[in-house]
Amino acid sequence: MDLNIQDIISVLINPIQEIDDTVDILHYGNSNKTVKKIAVSFMPTHEIIERCAQLDVDLLITHEGLFYSHTDNHIAIENAVAWKKQKLIKESGLAIFRFHDYMHRYQPDPIMQGLLTLLKWDQHVKEHNTYSTVVELPTMSVEQIMTYLKEMLNISYVRFAGDLSTQCTKVGLLVGYRGGISHSIPLFEEEQVDLVIYGEGPEWETPEYVRDAISQGVNRSIIMLGHLESEEAGMRYLAEQLSNQFPDIAVKFMATGSQIKVN
Repeated sequence: MDLNIQDIISVLINPIQEIDDTVDILHYGNSNKTVKKIAVSFMPTHEIIERCAQLDVDLLITHEGLFYSHTDNHIAIENAVAWKKQKLIKESGLAIFRFHDYMHRYQPDPIMQGLLTLLKWDQHVKEHNTYSTVVELPTMSVEQIMTYLKEMLNISYVRFAGDLSTQCTKVGLLVGYRGGISHSIPLFEEEQVDLVIYGEGPEWETPEYVRDAISQGVNRSIIMLGHLESEEAGMRYLAEQLSNQFPDIAVKFMATGSQIKVN
Protein backbone atom coordinates (compact mmCIF):
# COMPACT_ATOMS: atom_id res chain seq x y z
CA MET A 1 0.00 0.00 0.00
CA ASP A 2 1.31 3.42 -0.95
CA LEU A 3 1.86 5.89 1.88
CA ASN A 4 1.73 9.64 1.54
CA ILE A 5 3.60 12.31 3.46
CA GLN A 6 0.78 12.79 5.96
CA ASP A 7 0.78 9.05 6.70
CA ILE A 8 4.47 9.24 7.64
CA ILE A 9 3.95 12.36 9.77
CA SER A 10 1.03 10.70 11.57
CA VAL A 11 3.16 7.69 12.45
CA LEU A 12 5.75 10.03 13.97
CA ILE A 13 3.46 12.26 16.03
CA ASN A 14 0.34 10.23 16.85
CA PRO A 15 1.92 8.25 19.75
CA ILE A 16 2.41 11.55 21.61
CA GLN A 17 -0.30 13.73 23.12
CA GLU A 18 -1.01 16.72 20.87
CA ILE A 19 1.28 19.71 21.43
CA ASP A 20 -0.51 23.02 20.94
CA ASP A 21 2.44 25.30 20.26
CA THR A 22 4.97 23.32 18.24
CA VAL A 23 7.58 23.83 15.55
CA ASP A 24 6.85 20.35 14.20
CA ILE A 25 5.09 21.20 10.95
CA LEU A 26 5.34 20.44 7.26
CA HIS A 27 7.24 23.50 6.09
CA TYR A 28 7.16 22.75 2.38
CA GLY A 29 5.46 20.22 0.12
CA ASN A 30 2.09 18.57 -0.40
CA SER A 31 1.02 16.24 2.42
CA ASN A 32 -0.91 14.06 -0.06
CA LYS A 33 2.16 13.22 -2.15
CA THR A 34 3.11 9.53 -2.26
CA VAL A 35 6.41 8.78 -0.55
CA LYS A 36 9.02 6.60 -2.21
CA LYS A 37 12.18 8.15 -0.77
CA ILE A 38 12.82 9.69 2.66
CA ALA A 39 15.94 11.48 3.84
CA VAL A 40 16.67 12.13 7.51
CA SER A 41 19.10 14.77 8.77
CA PHE A 42 19.92 16.72 11.91
CA MET A 43 20.09 20.05 10.03
CA PRO A 44 18.31 20.94 6.77
CA THR A 45 21.36 22.62 5.28
CA HIS A 46 21.54 24.06 1.78
CA GLU A 47 23.91 21.24 0.84
CA ILE A 48 21.57 18.54 2.14
CA ILE A 49 18.60 20.03 0.29
CA GLU A 50 20.70 19.97 -2.92
CA ARG A 51 21.51 16.29 -2.29
CA CYS A 52 17.84 15.52 -1.72
CA ALA A 53 16.98 17.19 -5.04
CA GLN A 54 19.66 15.18 -6.85
CA LEU A 55 18.36 11.91 -5.38
CA ASP A 56 14.66 12.72 -6.03
CA VAL A 57 13.83 12.52 -2.33
CA ASP A 58 10.14 13.07 -1.59
CA LEU A 59 10.37 13.92 2.12
CA LEU A 60 13.17 15.33 4.26
CA ILE A 61 12.70 14.82 8.01
CA THR A 62 14.91 17.17 9.99
CA HIS A 63 15.39 17.91 13.67
CA GLU A 64 16.42 21.54 13.68
CA GLY A 65 14.96 24.53 11.87
CA LEU A 66 15.47 25.63 8.30
CA PHE A 67 16.41 29.23 8.93
CA TYR A 68 18.93 29.67 11.74
CA SER A 69 16.45 30.02 14.61
CA HIS A 70 14.22 27.75 16.65
CA THR A 71 11.23 29.68 15.28
CA ASP A 72 10.94 31.33 11.87
CA ASN A 73 11.10 34.98 12.97
CA HIS A 74 11.42 37.71 10.37
CA ILE A 75 15.17 38.19 10.86
CA ALA A 76 15.77 34.49 10.28
CA ILE A 77 13.75 34.20 7.08
CA GLU A 78 14.09 37.67 5.52
CA ASN A 79 17.72 37.75 4.41
CA ALA A 80 19.63 37.01 1.22
CA VAL A 81 20.89 33.60 2.33
CA ALA A 82 17.45 32.43 3.46
CA TRP A 83 15.83 33.66 0.23
CA LYS A 84 18.22 31.59 -1.90
CA LYS A 85 17.52 28.58 0.26
CA GLN A 86 13.77 29.07 -0.07
CA LYS A 87 14.14 29.32 -3.86
CA LEU A 88 16.09 26.04 -3.92
CA ILE A 89 13.43 24.26 -1.86
CA LYS A 90 10.54 25.50 -4.01
CA GLU A 91 12.31 24.60 -7.26
CA SER A 92 13.17 21.11 -5.95
CA GLY A 93 9.60 20.28 -4.91
CA LEU A 94 11.02 18.74 -1.73
CA ALA A 95 8.70 18.31 1.25
CA ILE A 96 10.34 19.16 4.59
CA PHE A 97 8.95 18.09 7.96
CA ARG A 98 10.56 19.20 11.20
CA PHE A 99 10.47 16.53 13.90
CA HIS A 100 11.66 18.16 17.11
CA ASP A 101 9.13 18.74 19.90
CA TYR A 102 7.25 15.47 19.45
CA MET A 103 10.51 13.55 19.16
CA HIS A 104 11.74 14.85 22.52
CA ARG A 105 8.44 13.82 24.18
CA TYR A 106 8.98 10.11 23.56
CA GLN A 107 10.22 8.04 26.51
CA PRO A 108 12.97 7.22 26.09
CA ASP A 109 13.78 10.17 23.87
CA PRO A 110 14.97 8.77 20.49
CA ILE A 111 17.66 11.46 20.37
CA MET A 112 19.01 10.19 23.69
CA GLN A 113 18.59 6.58 22.60
CA GLY A 114 20.61 7.22 19.46
CA LEU A 115 23.46 8.67 21.52
CA LEU A 116 23.38 5.75 23.96
CA THR A 117 23.39 3.25 21.10
CA LEU A 118 26.33 4.90 19.37
CA LEU A 119 28.28 4.99 22.66
CA LYS A 120 27.32 1.35 23.37
CA TRP A 121 25.97 2.42 26.75
CA ASP A 122 22.49 0.89 26.42
CA GLN A 123 23.28 -1.86 28.89
CA HIS A 124 24.57 0.66 31.42
CA VAL A 125 21.35 2.71 31.70
CA LYS A 126 20.23 3.06 35.31
CA GLU A 127 17.24 5.28 34.65
CA HIS A 128 15.61 7.50 32.03
CA ASN A 129 14.20 10.76 33.35
CA THR A 130 12.13 13.32 31.43
CA TYR A 131 15.16 15.32 30.30
CA SER A 132 18.13 13.18 31.29
CA THR A 133 19.49 9.65 31.46
CA VAL A 134 21.74 8.25 34.17
CA VAL A 135 24.21 5.50 33.34
CA GLU A 136 26.49 3.45 35.58
CA LEU A 137 29.78 2.71 33.82
CA PRO A 138 32.92 0.77 34.69
CA THR A 139 35.09 3.24 36.59
CA MET A 140 36.97 5.63 34.31
CA SER A 141 38.58 9.02 34.71
CA VAL A 142 37.07 12.13 33.14
CA GLU A 143 40.00 12.14 30.72
CA GLN A 144 39.37 8.52 29.70
CA ILE A 145 35.69 9.24 29.13
CA MET A 146 36.59 12.27 27.01
CA THR A 147 38.88 10.15 24.85
CA TYR A 148 36.17 7.51 24.47
CA LEU A 149 33.55 10.10 23.49
CA LYS A 150 35.76 11.61 20.81
CA GLU A 151 36.51 8.19 19.38
CA MET A 152 32.93 6.90 19.34
CA LEU A 153 31.37 10.16 18.09
CA ASN A 154 34.19 10.74 15.60
CA ILE A 155 34.79 14.29 16.81
CA SER A 156 38.09 16.08 17.25
CA TYR A 157 37.41 17.91 20.50
CA VAL A 158 35.13 18.35 23.49
CA ARG A 159 35.16 21.00 26.20
CA PHE A 160 35.20 20.29 29.91
CA ALA A 161 35.30 21.83 33.35
CA GLY A 162 36.53 20.07 36.44
CA ASP A 163 39.34 17.63 37.25
CA LEU A 164 40.51 15.29 34.48
CA SER A 165 41.66 12.71 37.01
CA THR A 166 38.26 12.41 38.72
CA GLN A 167 37.13 8.77 38.77
CA CYS A 168 33.59 8.38 37.45
CA THR A 169 31.06 5.59 37.63
CA LYS A 170 27.68 7.31 37.72
CA VAL A 171 27.22 9.69 34.79
CA GLY A 172 24.32 11.97 33.81
CA LEU A 173 23.57 12.60 30.13
CA LEU A 174 21.71 15.57 28.65
CA VAL A 175 21.30 16.02 24.89
CA GLY A 176 21.02 19.28 22.96
CA TYR A 177 20.43 22.58 24.74
CA ARG A 178 19.76 21.10 28.17
CA GLY A 179 23.04 21.94 29.86
CA GLY A 180 21.66 24.69 32.11
CA ILE A 181 21.48 24.42 35.89
CA SER A 182 17.79 23.43 35.91
CA HIS A 183 18.87 20.04 34.58
CA SER A 184 22.51 19.72 35.66
CA ILE A 185 22.27 20.61 39.35
CA PRO A 186 19.57 17.98 40.10
CA LEU A 187 21.80 15.38 38.47
CA PHE A 188 24.69 16.33 40.73
CA GLU A 189 22.81 16.94 43.96
CA GLU A 190 19.84 14.54 43.75
CA GLU A 191 21.16 11.75 41.54
CA GLN A 192 24.70 12.12 42.96
CA VAL A 193 26.38 11.63 39.59
CA ASP A 194 30.15 11.97 39.29
CA LEU A 195 30.02 13.64 35.88
CA VAL A 196 27.47 15.35 33.63
CA ILE A 197 27.83 15.15 29.84
CA TYR A 198 25.70 17.52 27.80
CA GLY A 199 25.38 19.13 24.39
CA GLU A 200 25.40 22.82 25.18
CA GLY A 201 24.01 25.35 27.63
CA PRO A 202 24.61 28.87 28.97
CA GLU A 203 28.27 29.20 29.86
CA TRP A 204 27.43 31.36 32.88
CA GLU A 205 25.35 28.57 34.44
CA THR A 206 26.67 25.01 34.86
CA PRO A 207 30.40 25.80 34.29
CA GLU A 208 30.25 28.49 36.97
CA TYR A 209 28.42 26.14 39.35
CA VAL A 210 31.26 23.66 38.80
CA ARG A 211 33.87 26.37 39.43
CA ASP A 212 32.32 27.35 42.76
CA ALA A 213 31.79 23.73 43.82
CA ILE A 214 35.49 22.99 43.26
CA SER A 215 36.44 26.12 45.24
CA GLN A 216 34.37 24.73 48.10
CA GLY A 217 36.12 21.36 47.93
CA VAL A 218 33.27 19.55 46.17
CA ASN A 219 34.30 17.49 43.15
CA ARG A 220 32.19 18.29 40.10
CA SER A 221 32.99 17.73 36.41
CA ILE A 222 31.21 18.37 33.13
CA ILE A 223 31.90 17.53 29.48
CA MET A 224 30.33 19.66 26.73
CA LEU A 225 29.95 17.81 23.43
CA GLY A 226 28.24 20.46 21.31
CA HIS A 227 24.60 20.56 20.23
CA LEU A 228 24.95 18.65 16.97
CA GLU A 229 27.49 16.26 18.45
CA SER A 230 25.03 15.20 21.14
CA GLU A 231 21.95 14.91 18.92
CA GLU A 232 22.90 13.81 15.41
CA ALA A 233 23.18 10.16 16.46
CA GLY A 234 19.50 10.33 17.37
CA MET A 235 18.55 11.21 13.81
CA ARG A 236 20.63 8.33 12.50
CA TYR A 237 18.72 6.12 14.95
CA LEU A 238 15.42 7.52 13.65
CA ALA A 239 16.41 6.71 10.05
CA GLU A 240 17.12 3.12 11.06
CA GLN A 241 13.75 2.84 12.81
CA LEU A 242 11.89 4.25 9.80
CA SER A 243 13.73 1.89 7.45
CA ASN A 244 12.62 -1.07 9.56
CA GLN A 245 9.06 0.21 9.84
CA PHE A 246 8.66 1.03 6.13
CA PRO A 247 10.66 -1.58 4.19
CA ASP A 248 9.13 -0.51 0.86
CA ILE A 249 10.37 3.09 1.24
CA ALA A 250 14.00 3.99 0.66
CA VAL A 251 15.25 5.79 3.80
CA LYS A 252 18.62 7.52 3.79
CA PHE A 253 20.39 9.21 6.70
CA MET A 254 22.34 12.30 5.64
CA ALA A 255 25.02 13.36 8.11
CA THR A 256 25.36 17.10 8.64
CA GLY A 257 28.67 17.25 10.46
CA SER A 258 29.77 20.19 12.57
CA GLN A 259 30.44 23.54 10.93
CA ILE A 260 32.42 24.75 13.97
CA LYS A 261 36.19 24.36 13.84
CA VAL A 262 38.92 24.85 16.44
CA ASN A 263 42.08 26.69 15.46
